[in-house]
Amino acid sequence: MSKDRRDFIKKAALGTVGVALGSTVNAMSAKSYSNIIGANERINIAIQGLGRRYPAYKAPIINKDNNVKLLYLCDVMKSQRDKAAADFGKDVNYKIALENDIRIILNDKDVDAVFMATPDHWHTPGAIMAMQAGKHVYLEKPCSHNMHENQMIMAAQEQYKKVVQMGNQQRSSVETTEIIKEIQNGIIGKTYKATAFYINSRGEVPMPVAAASPEGLDWDLFQGPSPRKPYMHDTWDYNWHWYGWDFGTAEMGNNATHELDVARWALGVELPEHVDVRSGKNQYLNDGWDMYDSMEARFTFADKQVIEWDGQSRNGYNKYGKGRGTIIYGSEGSVMVDRGGYEIFNLKGESIKNSQSSGSEGGVALGGGGDLTTRHSVNFFETIRGKETLTSPIQQGATSQAMTHYANIASRIGKPFDINAKTGHIFDREGMNLWSRTYESGWEPKL
Repeated sequence: MSKDRRDFIKKAALGTVGVALGSTVNAMSAKSYSNIIGANERINIAIQGLGRRYPAYKAPIINKDNNVKLLYLCDVMKSQRDKAAADFGKDVNYKIALENDIRIILNDKDVDAVFMATPDHWHTPGAIMAMQAGKHVYLEKPCSHNMHENQMIMAAQEQYKKVVQMGNQQRSSVETTEIIKEIQNGIIGKTYKATAFYINSRGEVPMPVAAASPEGLDWDLFQGPSPRKPYMHDTWDYNWHWYGWDFGTAEMGNNATHELDVARWALGVELPEHVDVRSGKNQYLNDGWDMYDSMEARFTFADKQVIEWDGQSRNGYNKYGKGRGTIIYGSEGSVMVDRGGYEIFNLKGESIKNSQSSGSEGGVALGGGGDLTTRHSVNFFETIRGKETLTSPIQQGATSQAMTHYANIASRIGKPFDINAKTGHIFDREGMNLWSRTYESGWEPKL
């Protein structure tokens, strides 16, 4: 690797200015990067996690205008590596290396950045390992498995000065950015509440039973930071979301992340002061689903602003007319915003403006993908080059992610609690007992 290239990778690192949890982040101006050597050089990337999400990255990667090269495809399941290699092989004229262990890839000094789309429990530990190896990170939601990791991921970005984009891609929506600015400029008056929602009709899942791990699966590496346990049937392929807290973060981490981020952005709030939750498993009562499948949460902020969450994973009644979105209420009107655009209503409930995107982005379908992910990825590339600033720097993403962790904790201990909005700490002993998790020895994320 040339000296100029090494200098480029070393210097093209400061995508955001790190700040403490709960405070506003100010991204550095792109002008700060005007002297970076080789700012137009190719960015070499790897993808870790080749399940339902990776196809969303394909369009920005194969577009020659973005000047990136995919060096590695990484997954702990051989069939997924092979499938992704065949998929990308249709559109690139070079050989992509396949690997099941991300640690081998991180040792390759030619890799500049990693897209991480693994199960939730890998996100923060994997991202910290990547930053320590000098890589920039596009980190899918949730950016953390628990509140301990939520603070660690921000501290790591501050320490290692890497570009870390969280994968809440609606931050790259032209329409969402436009309406948030209008809301903050007073188009619906003084805002006081936002209702974020997600409606899906997920079906029954099998009862997990002891079984041999599937052929081609590195079960030990799948578990990674999680304490070791025997394999249970159908765990590895998406249902890890619903089989306890070892790997997943339930629907809050899986989907509420997106809408709560938009709600917090619109209201201009940071961390809540109180959370109260009503949750339970209410559908397919005798199947293997081990989490809540219905949750209503209420977050109270300073100045009495409120964010409500209405999540129904397995009851498809479409009470809002959309599968997902956010409604913002103000003293002079309201706004409905989702991935497709927005609509403004006056106090009579009459529509006064409607702006819809001509593009598309997955809503409730598994995997998602579309123009928002493409814009989000290109923004990541251009921030590495110093031409743009991140639309979702990890400090913003993690602040929104904290809300999902608070709700999950309140659900698990069965009671509401107050929060120190400056430190993020919970004013409840039982709640603080769930601040972190138990790690497999040697896998604890460390700075």
